[in-house]
Amino acid sequence: MGIVNITPDSFFAQSRVTSGKEILNRCEKMLSDGADILDIGACSTRPGADPVSFEEEYRRLSEALKVIRHEYPRVLLSLDTYRSEIVRRMTDEFGIGIINDISGGSLDPDMFSVVAELQVPYVLMHMQGTPKTMQASPCYDDVVGEVSLWFARKTAELHALGVSDIILDPGFGFGKSLEHNYTLLAHLNDFSIHDLPVLVGVSRKSMIQKLLGVTADQALNGTSAVHMAALLSGRVNFLRVHDVKEAVECIKIAEALKGNYSEF
Repeated sequence: MGIVNITPDSFFAQSRVTSGKEILNRCEKMLSDGADILDIGACSTRPGADPVSFEEEYRRLSEALKVIRHEYPRVLLSLDTYRSEIVRRMTDEFGIGIINDISGGSLDPDMFSVVAELQVPYVLMHMQGTPKTMQASPCYDDVVGEVSLWFARKTAELHALGVSDIILDPGFGFGKSLEHNYTLLAHLNDFSIHDLPVLVGVSRKSMIQKLLGVTADQALNGTSAVHMAALLSGRVNFLRVHDVKEAVECIKIAEALKGNYSEF
């Protein structure tokens, strides 16, 4: 899943694209490097970020998706938003294939019902707090157990509404300390109890920057190392990444280690 940030303030500056030409160049490179999905977002959710207005998010997405859909009418698109009305409008207008909600429905009480109505696959991500406050003082007695219990409760709500196509995302960096993040990474296999696919989004995040003493620009090698650790857990089905070529190389090596030489 290649990240396409239609924002001026995402934490990794090189991922930001705004003009039609920049957007198409980014999509073309990601697809040629092996991306299966393009994840389009227009509202930064970096730690401390202020939310943009509904109207601004809608404008950014509409302009970007018109360009993308004209050039790539069949590519699988994921929509990175926590607003249900954005989901409804963008899905109707542009045929969105996956909803990627960083709030797990907590920031918009209508999200679950809209996903149920539209019957689109839904990425259920765990977050403690909001993007503005989530890194102030994240606290857990048992981060793996608490995230897993939250998944159980939220998937039960979704199933009750008729939503069955759910992808779990532990939410690395979203209301988690450095220790919390690496504890989750070491216990990804614990989430197999839910019998649902798992998405990992760690690309160039602070859990890598802080541990290695690097900036986001310098965090590619660390990102690849974390990707490999996640893949070898055996419980990861999706990687959400800035750098598609390097992530695909990690996947190929992980599959070879499992004896799956014919996967590619």
